Amino acid sequence: MFQIRIHGRGGQGVVTAAEMLALAGFMEGHKAQAFPSFGSERTGAPVVAFARLSSQEIRLREPVLEPDVVLIQDRTLLDSVDVFGGLKPEGYVLINSSQSVEALGLEDLARRLPAGHVLTVPATRFALEKIGRPLPGAGMLAGFAAMTGMMKLESVQAAYNEKFSGRVAQANAEVAALAYESIIRQLGGEHA
Repeated sequence: MFQIRIHGRGGQGVVTAAEMLALAGFMEGHKAQAFPSFGSERTGAPVVAFARLSSQEIRLREPVLEPDVVLIQDRTLLDSVDVFGGLKPEGYVLINSSQSVEALGLEDLARRLPAGHVLTVPATRFALEKIGRPLPGAGMLAGFAAMTGMMKLESVQAAYNEKFSGRVAQANAEVAALAYESIIRQLGGEHA
């Protein structure tokens, strides 16, 4: 089973991103599950959502405490939330930022994990360019796909096409493509 934890802030589409990840995984033949962790969150408050992908039925219903992947939609959470808590030794970390891993002060984390497992992608910048709103979900999921090889870019795009229509679906597909290519370039042109 592959477990994903998504950290962000209220209003960034964290819950939608988890749902889209599960839908994209389902489209590729995985058993999939997504759910949020709700409290008294308001716009701007830290939010977390979870997803699981498996080849077998998923019976777990609790939060993801030992993730294979951590997606961080808001880099300001690095200083206020234990976003890396429980991360598996071979885990992946993708941070929504235009800054490098080194500029974010995460060299130790990058050294601790396998090469190419800690990356950044400017998902919000891509979203502002294409959608006109700071909704990094499609970019983060496409980055996840490129980084892990768990799914194809087309599956991420198809999931957004399933949930949205017209210009919104097209804009998210464009954000996903930009993010996917960004990660592939960082990995030297290959999947992880």
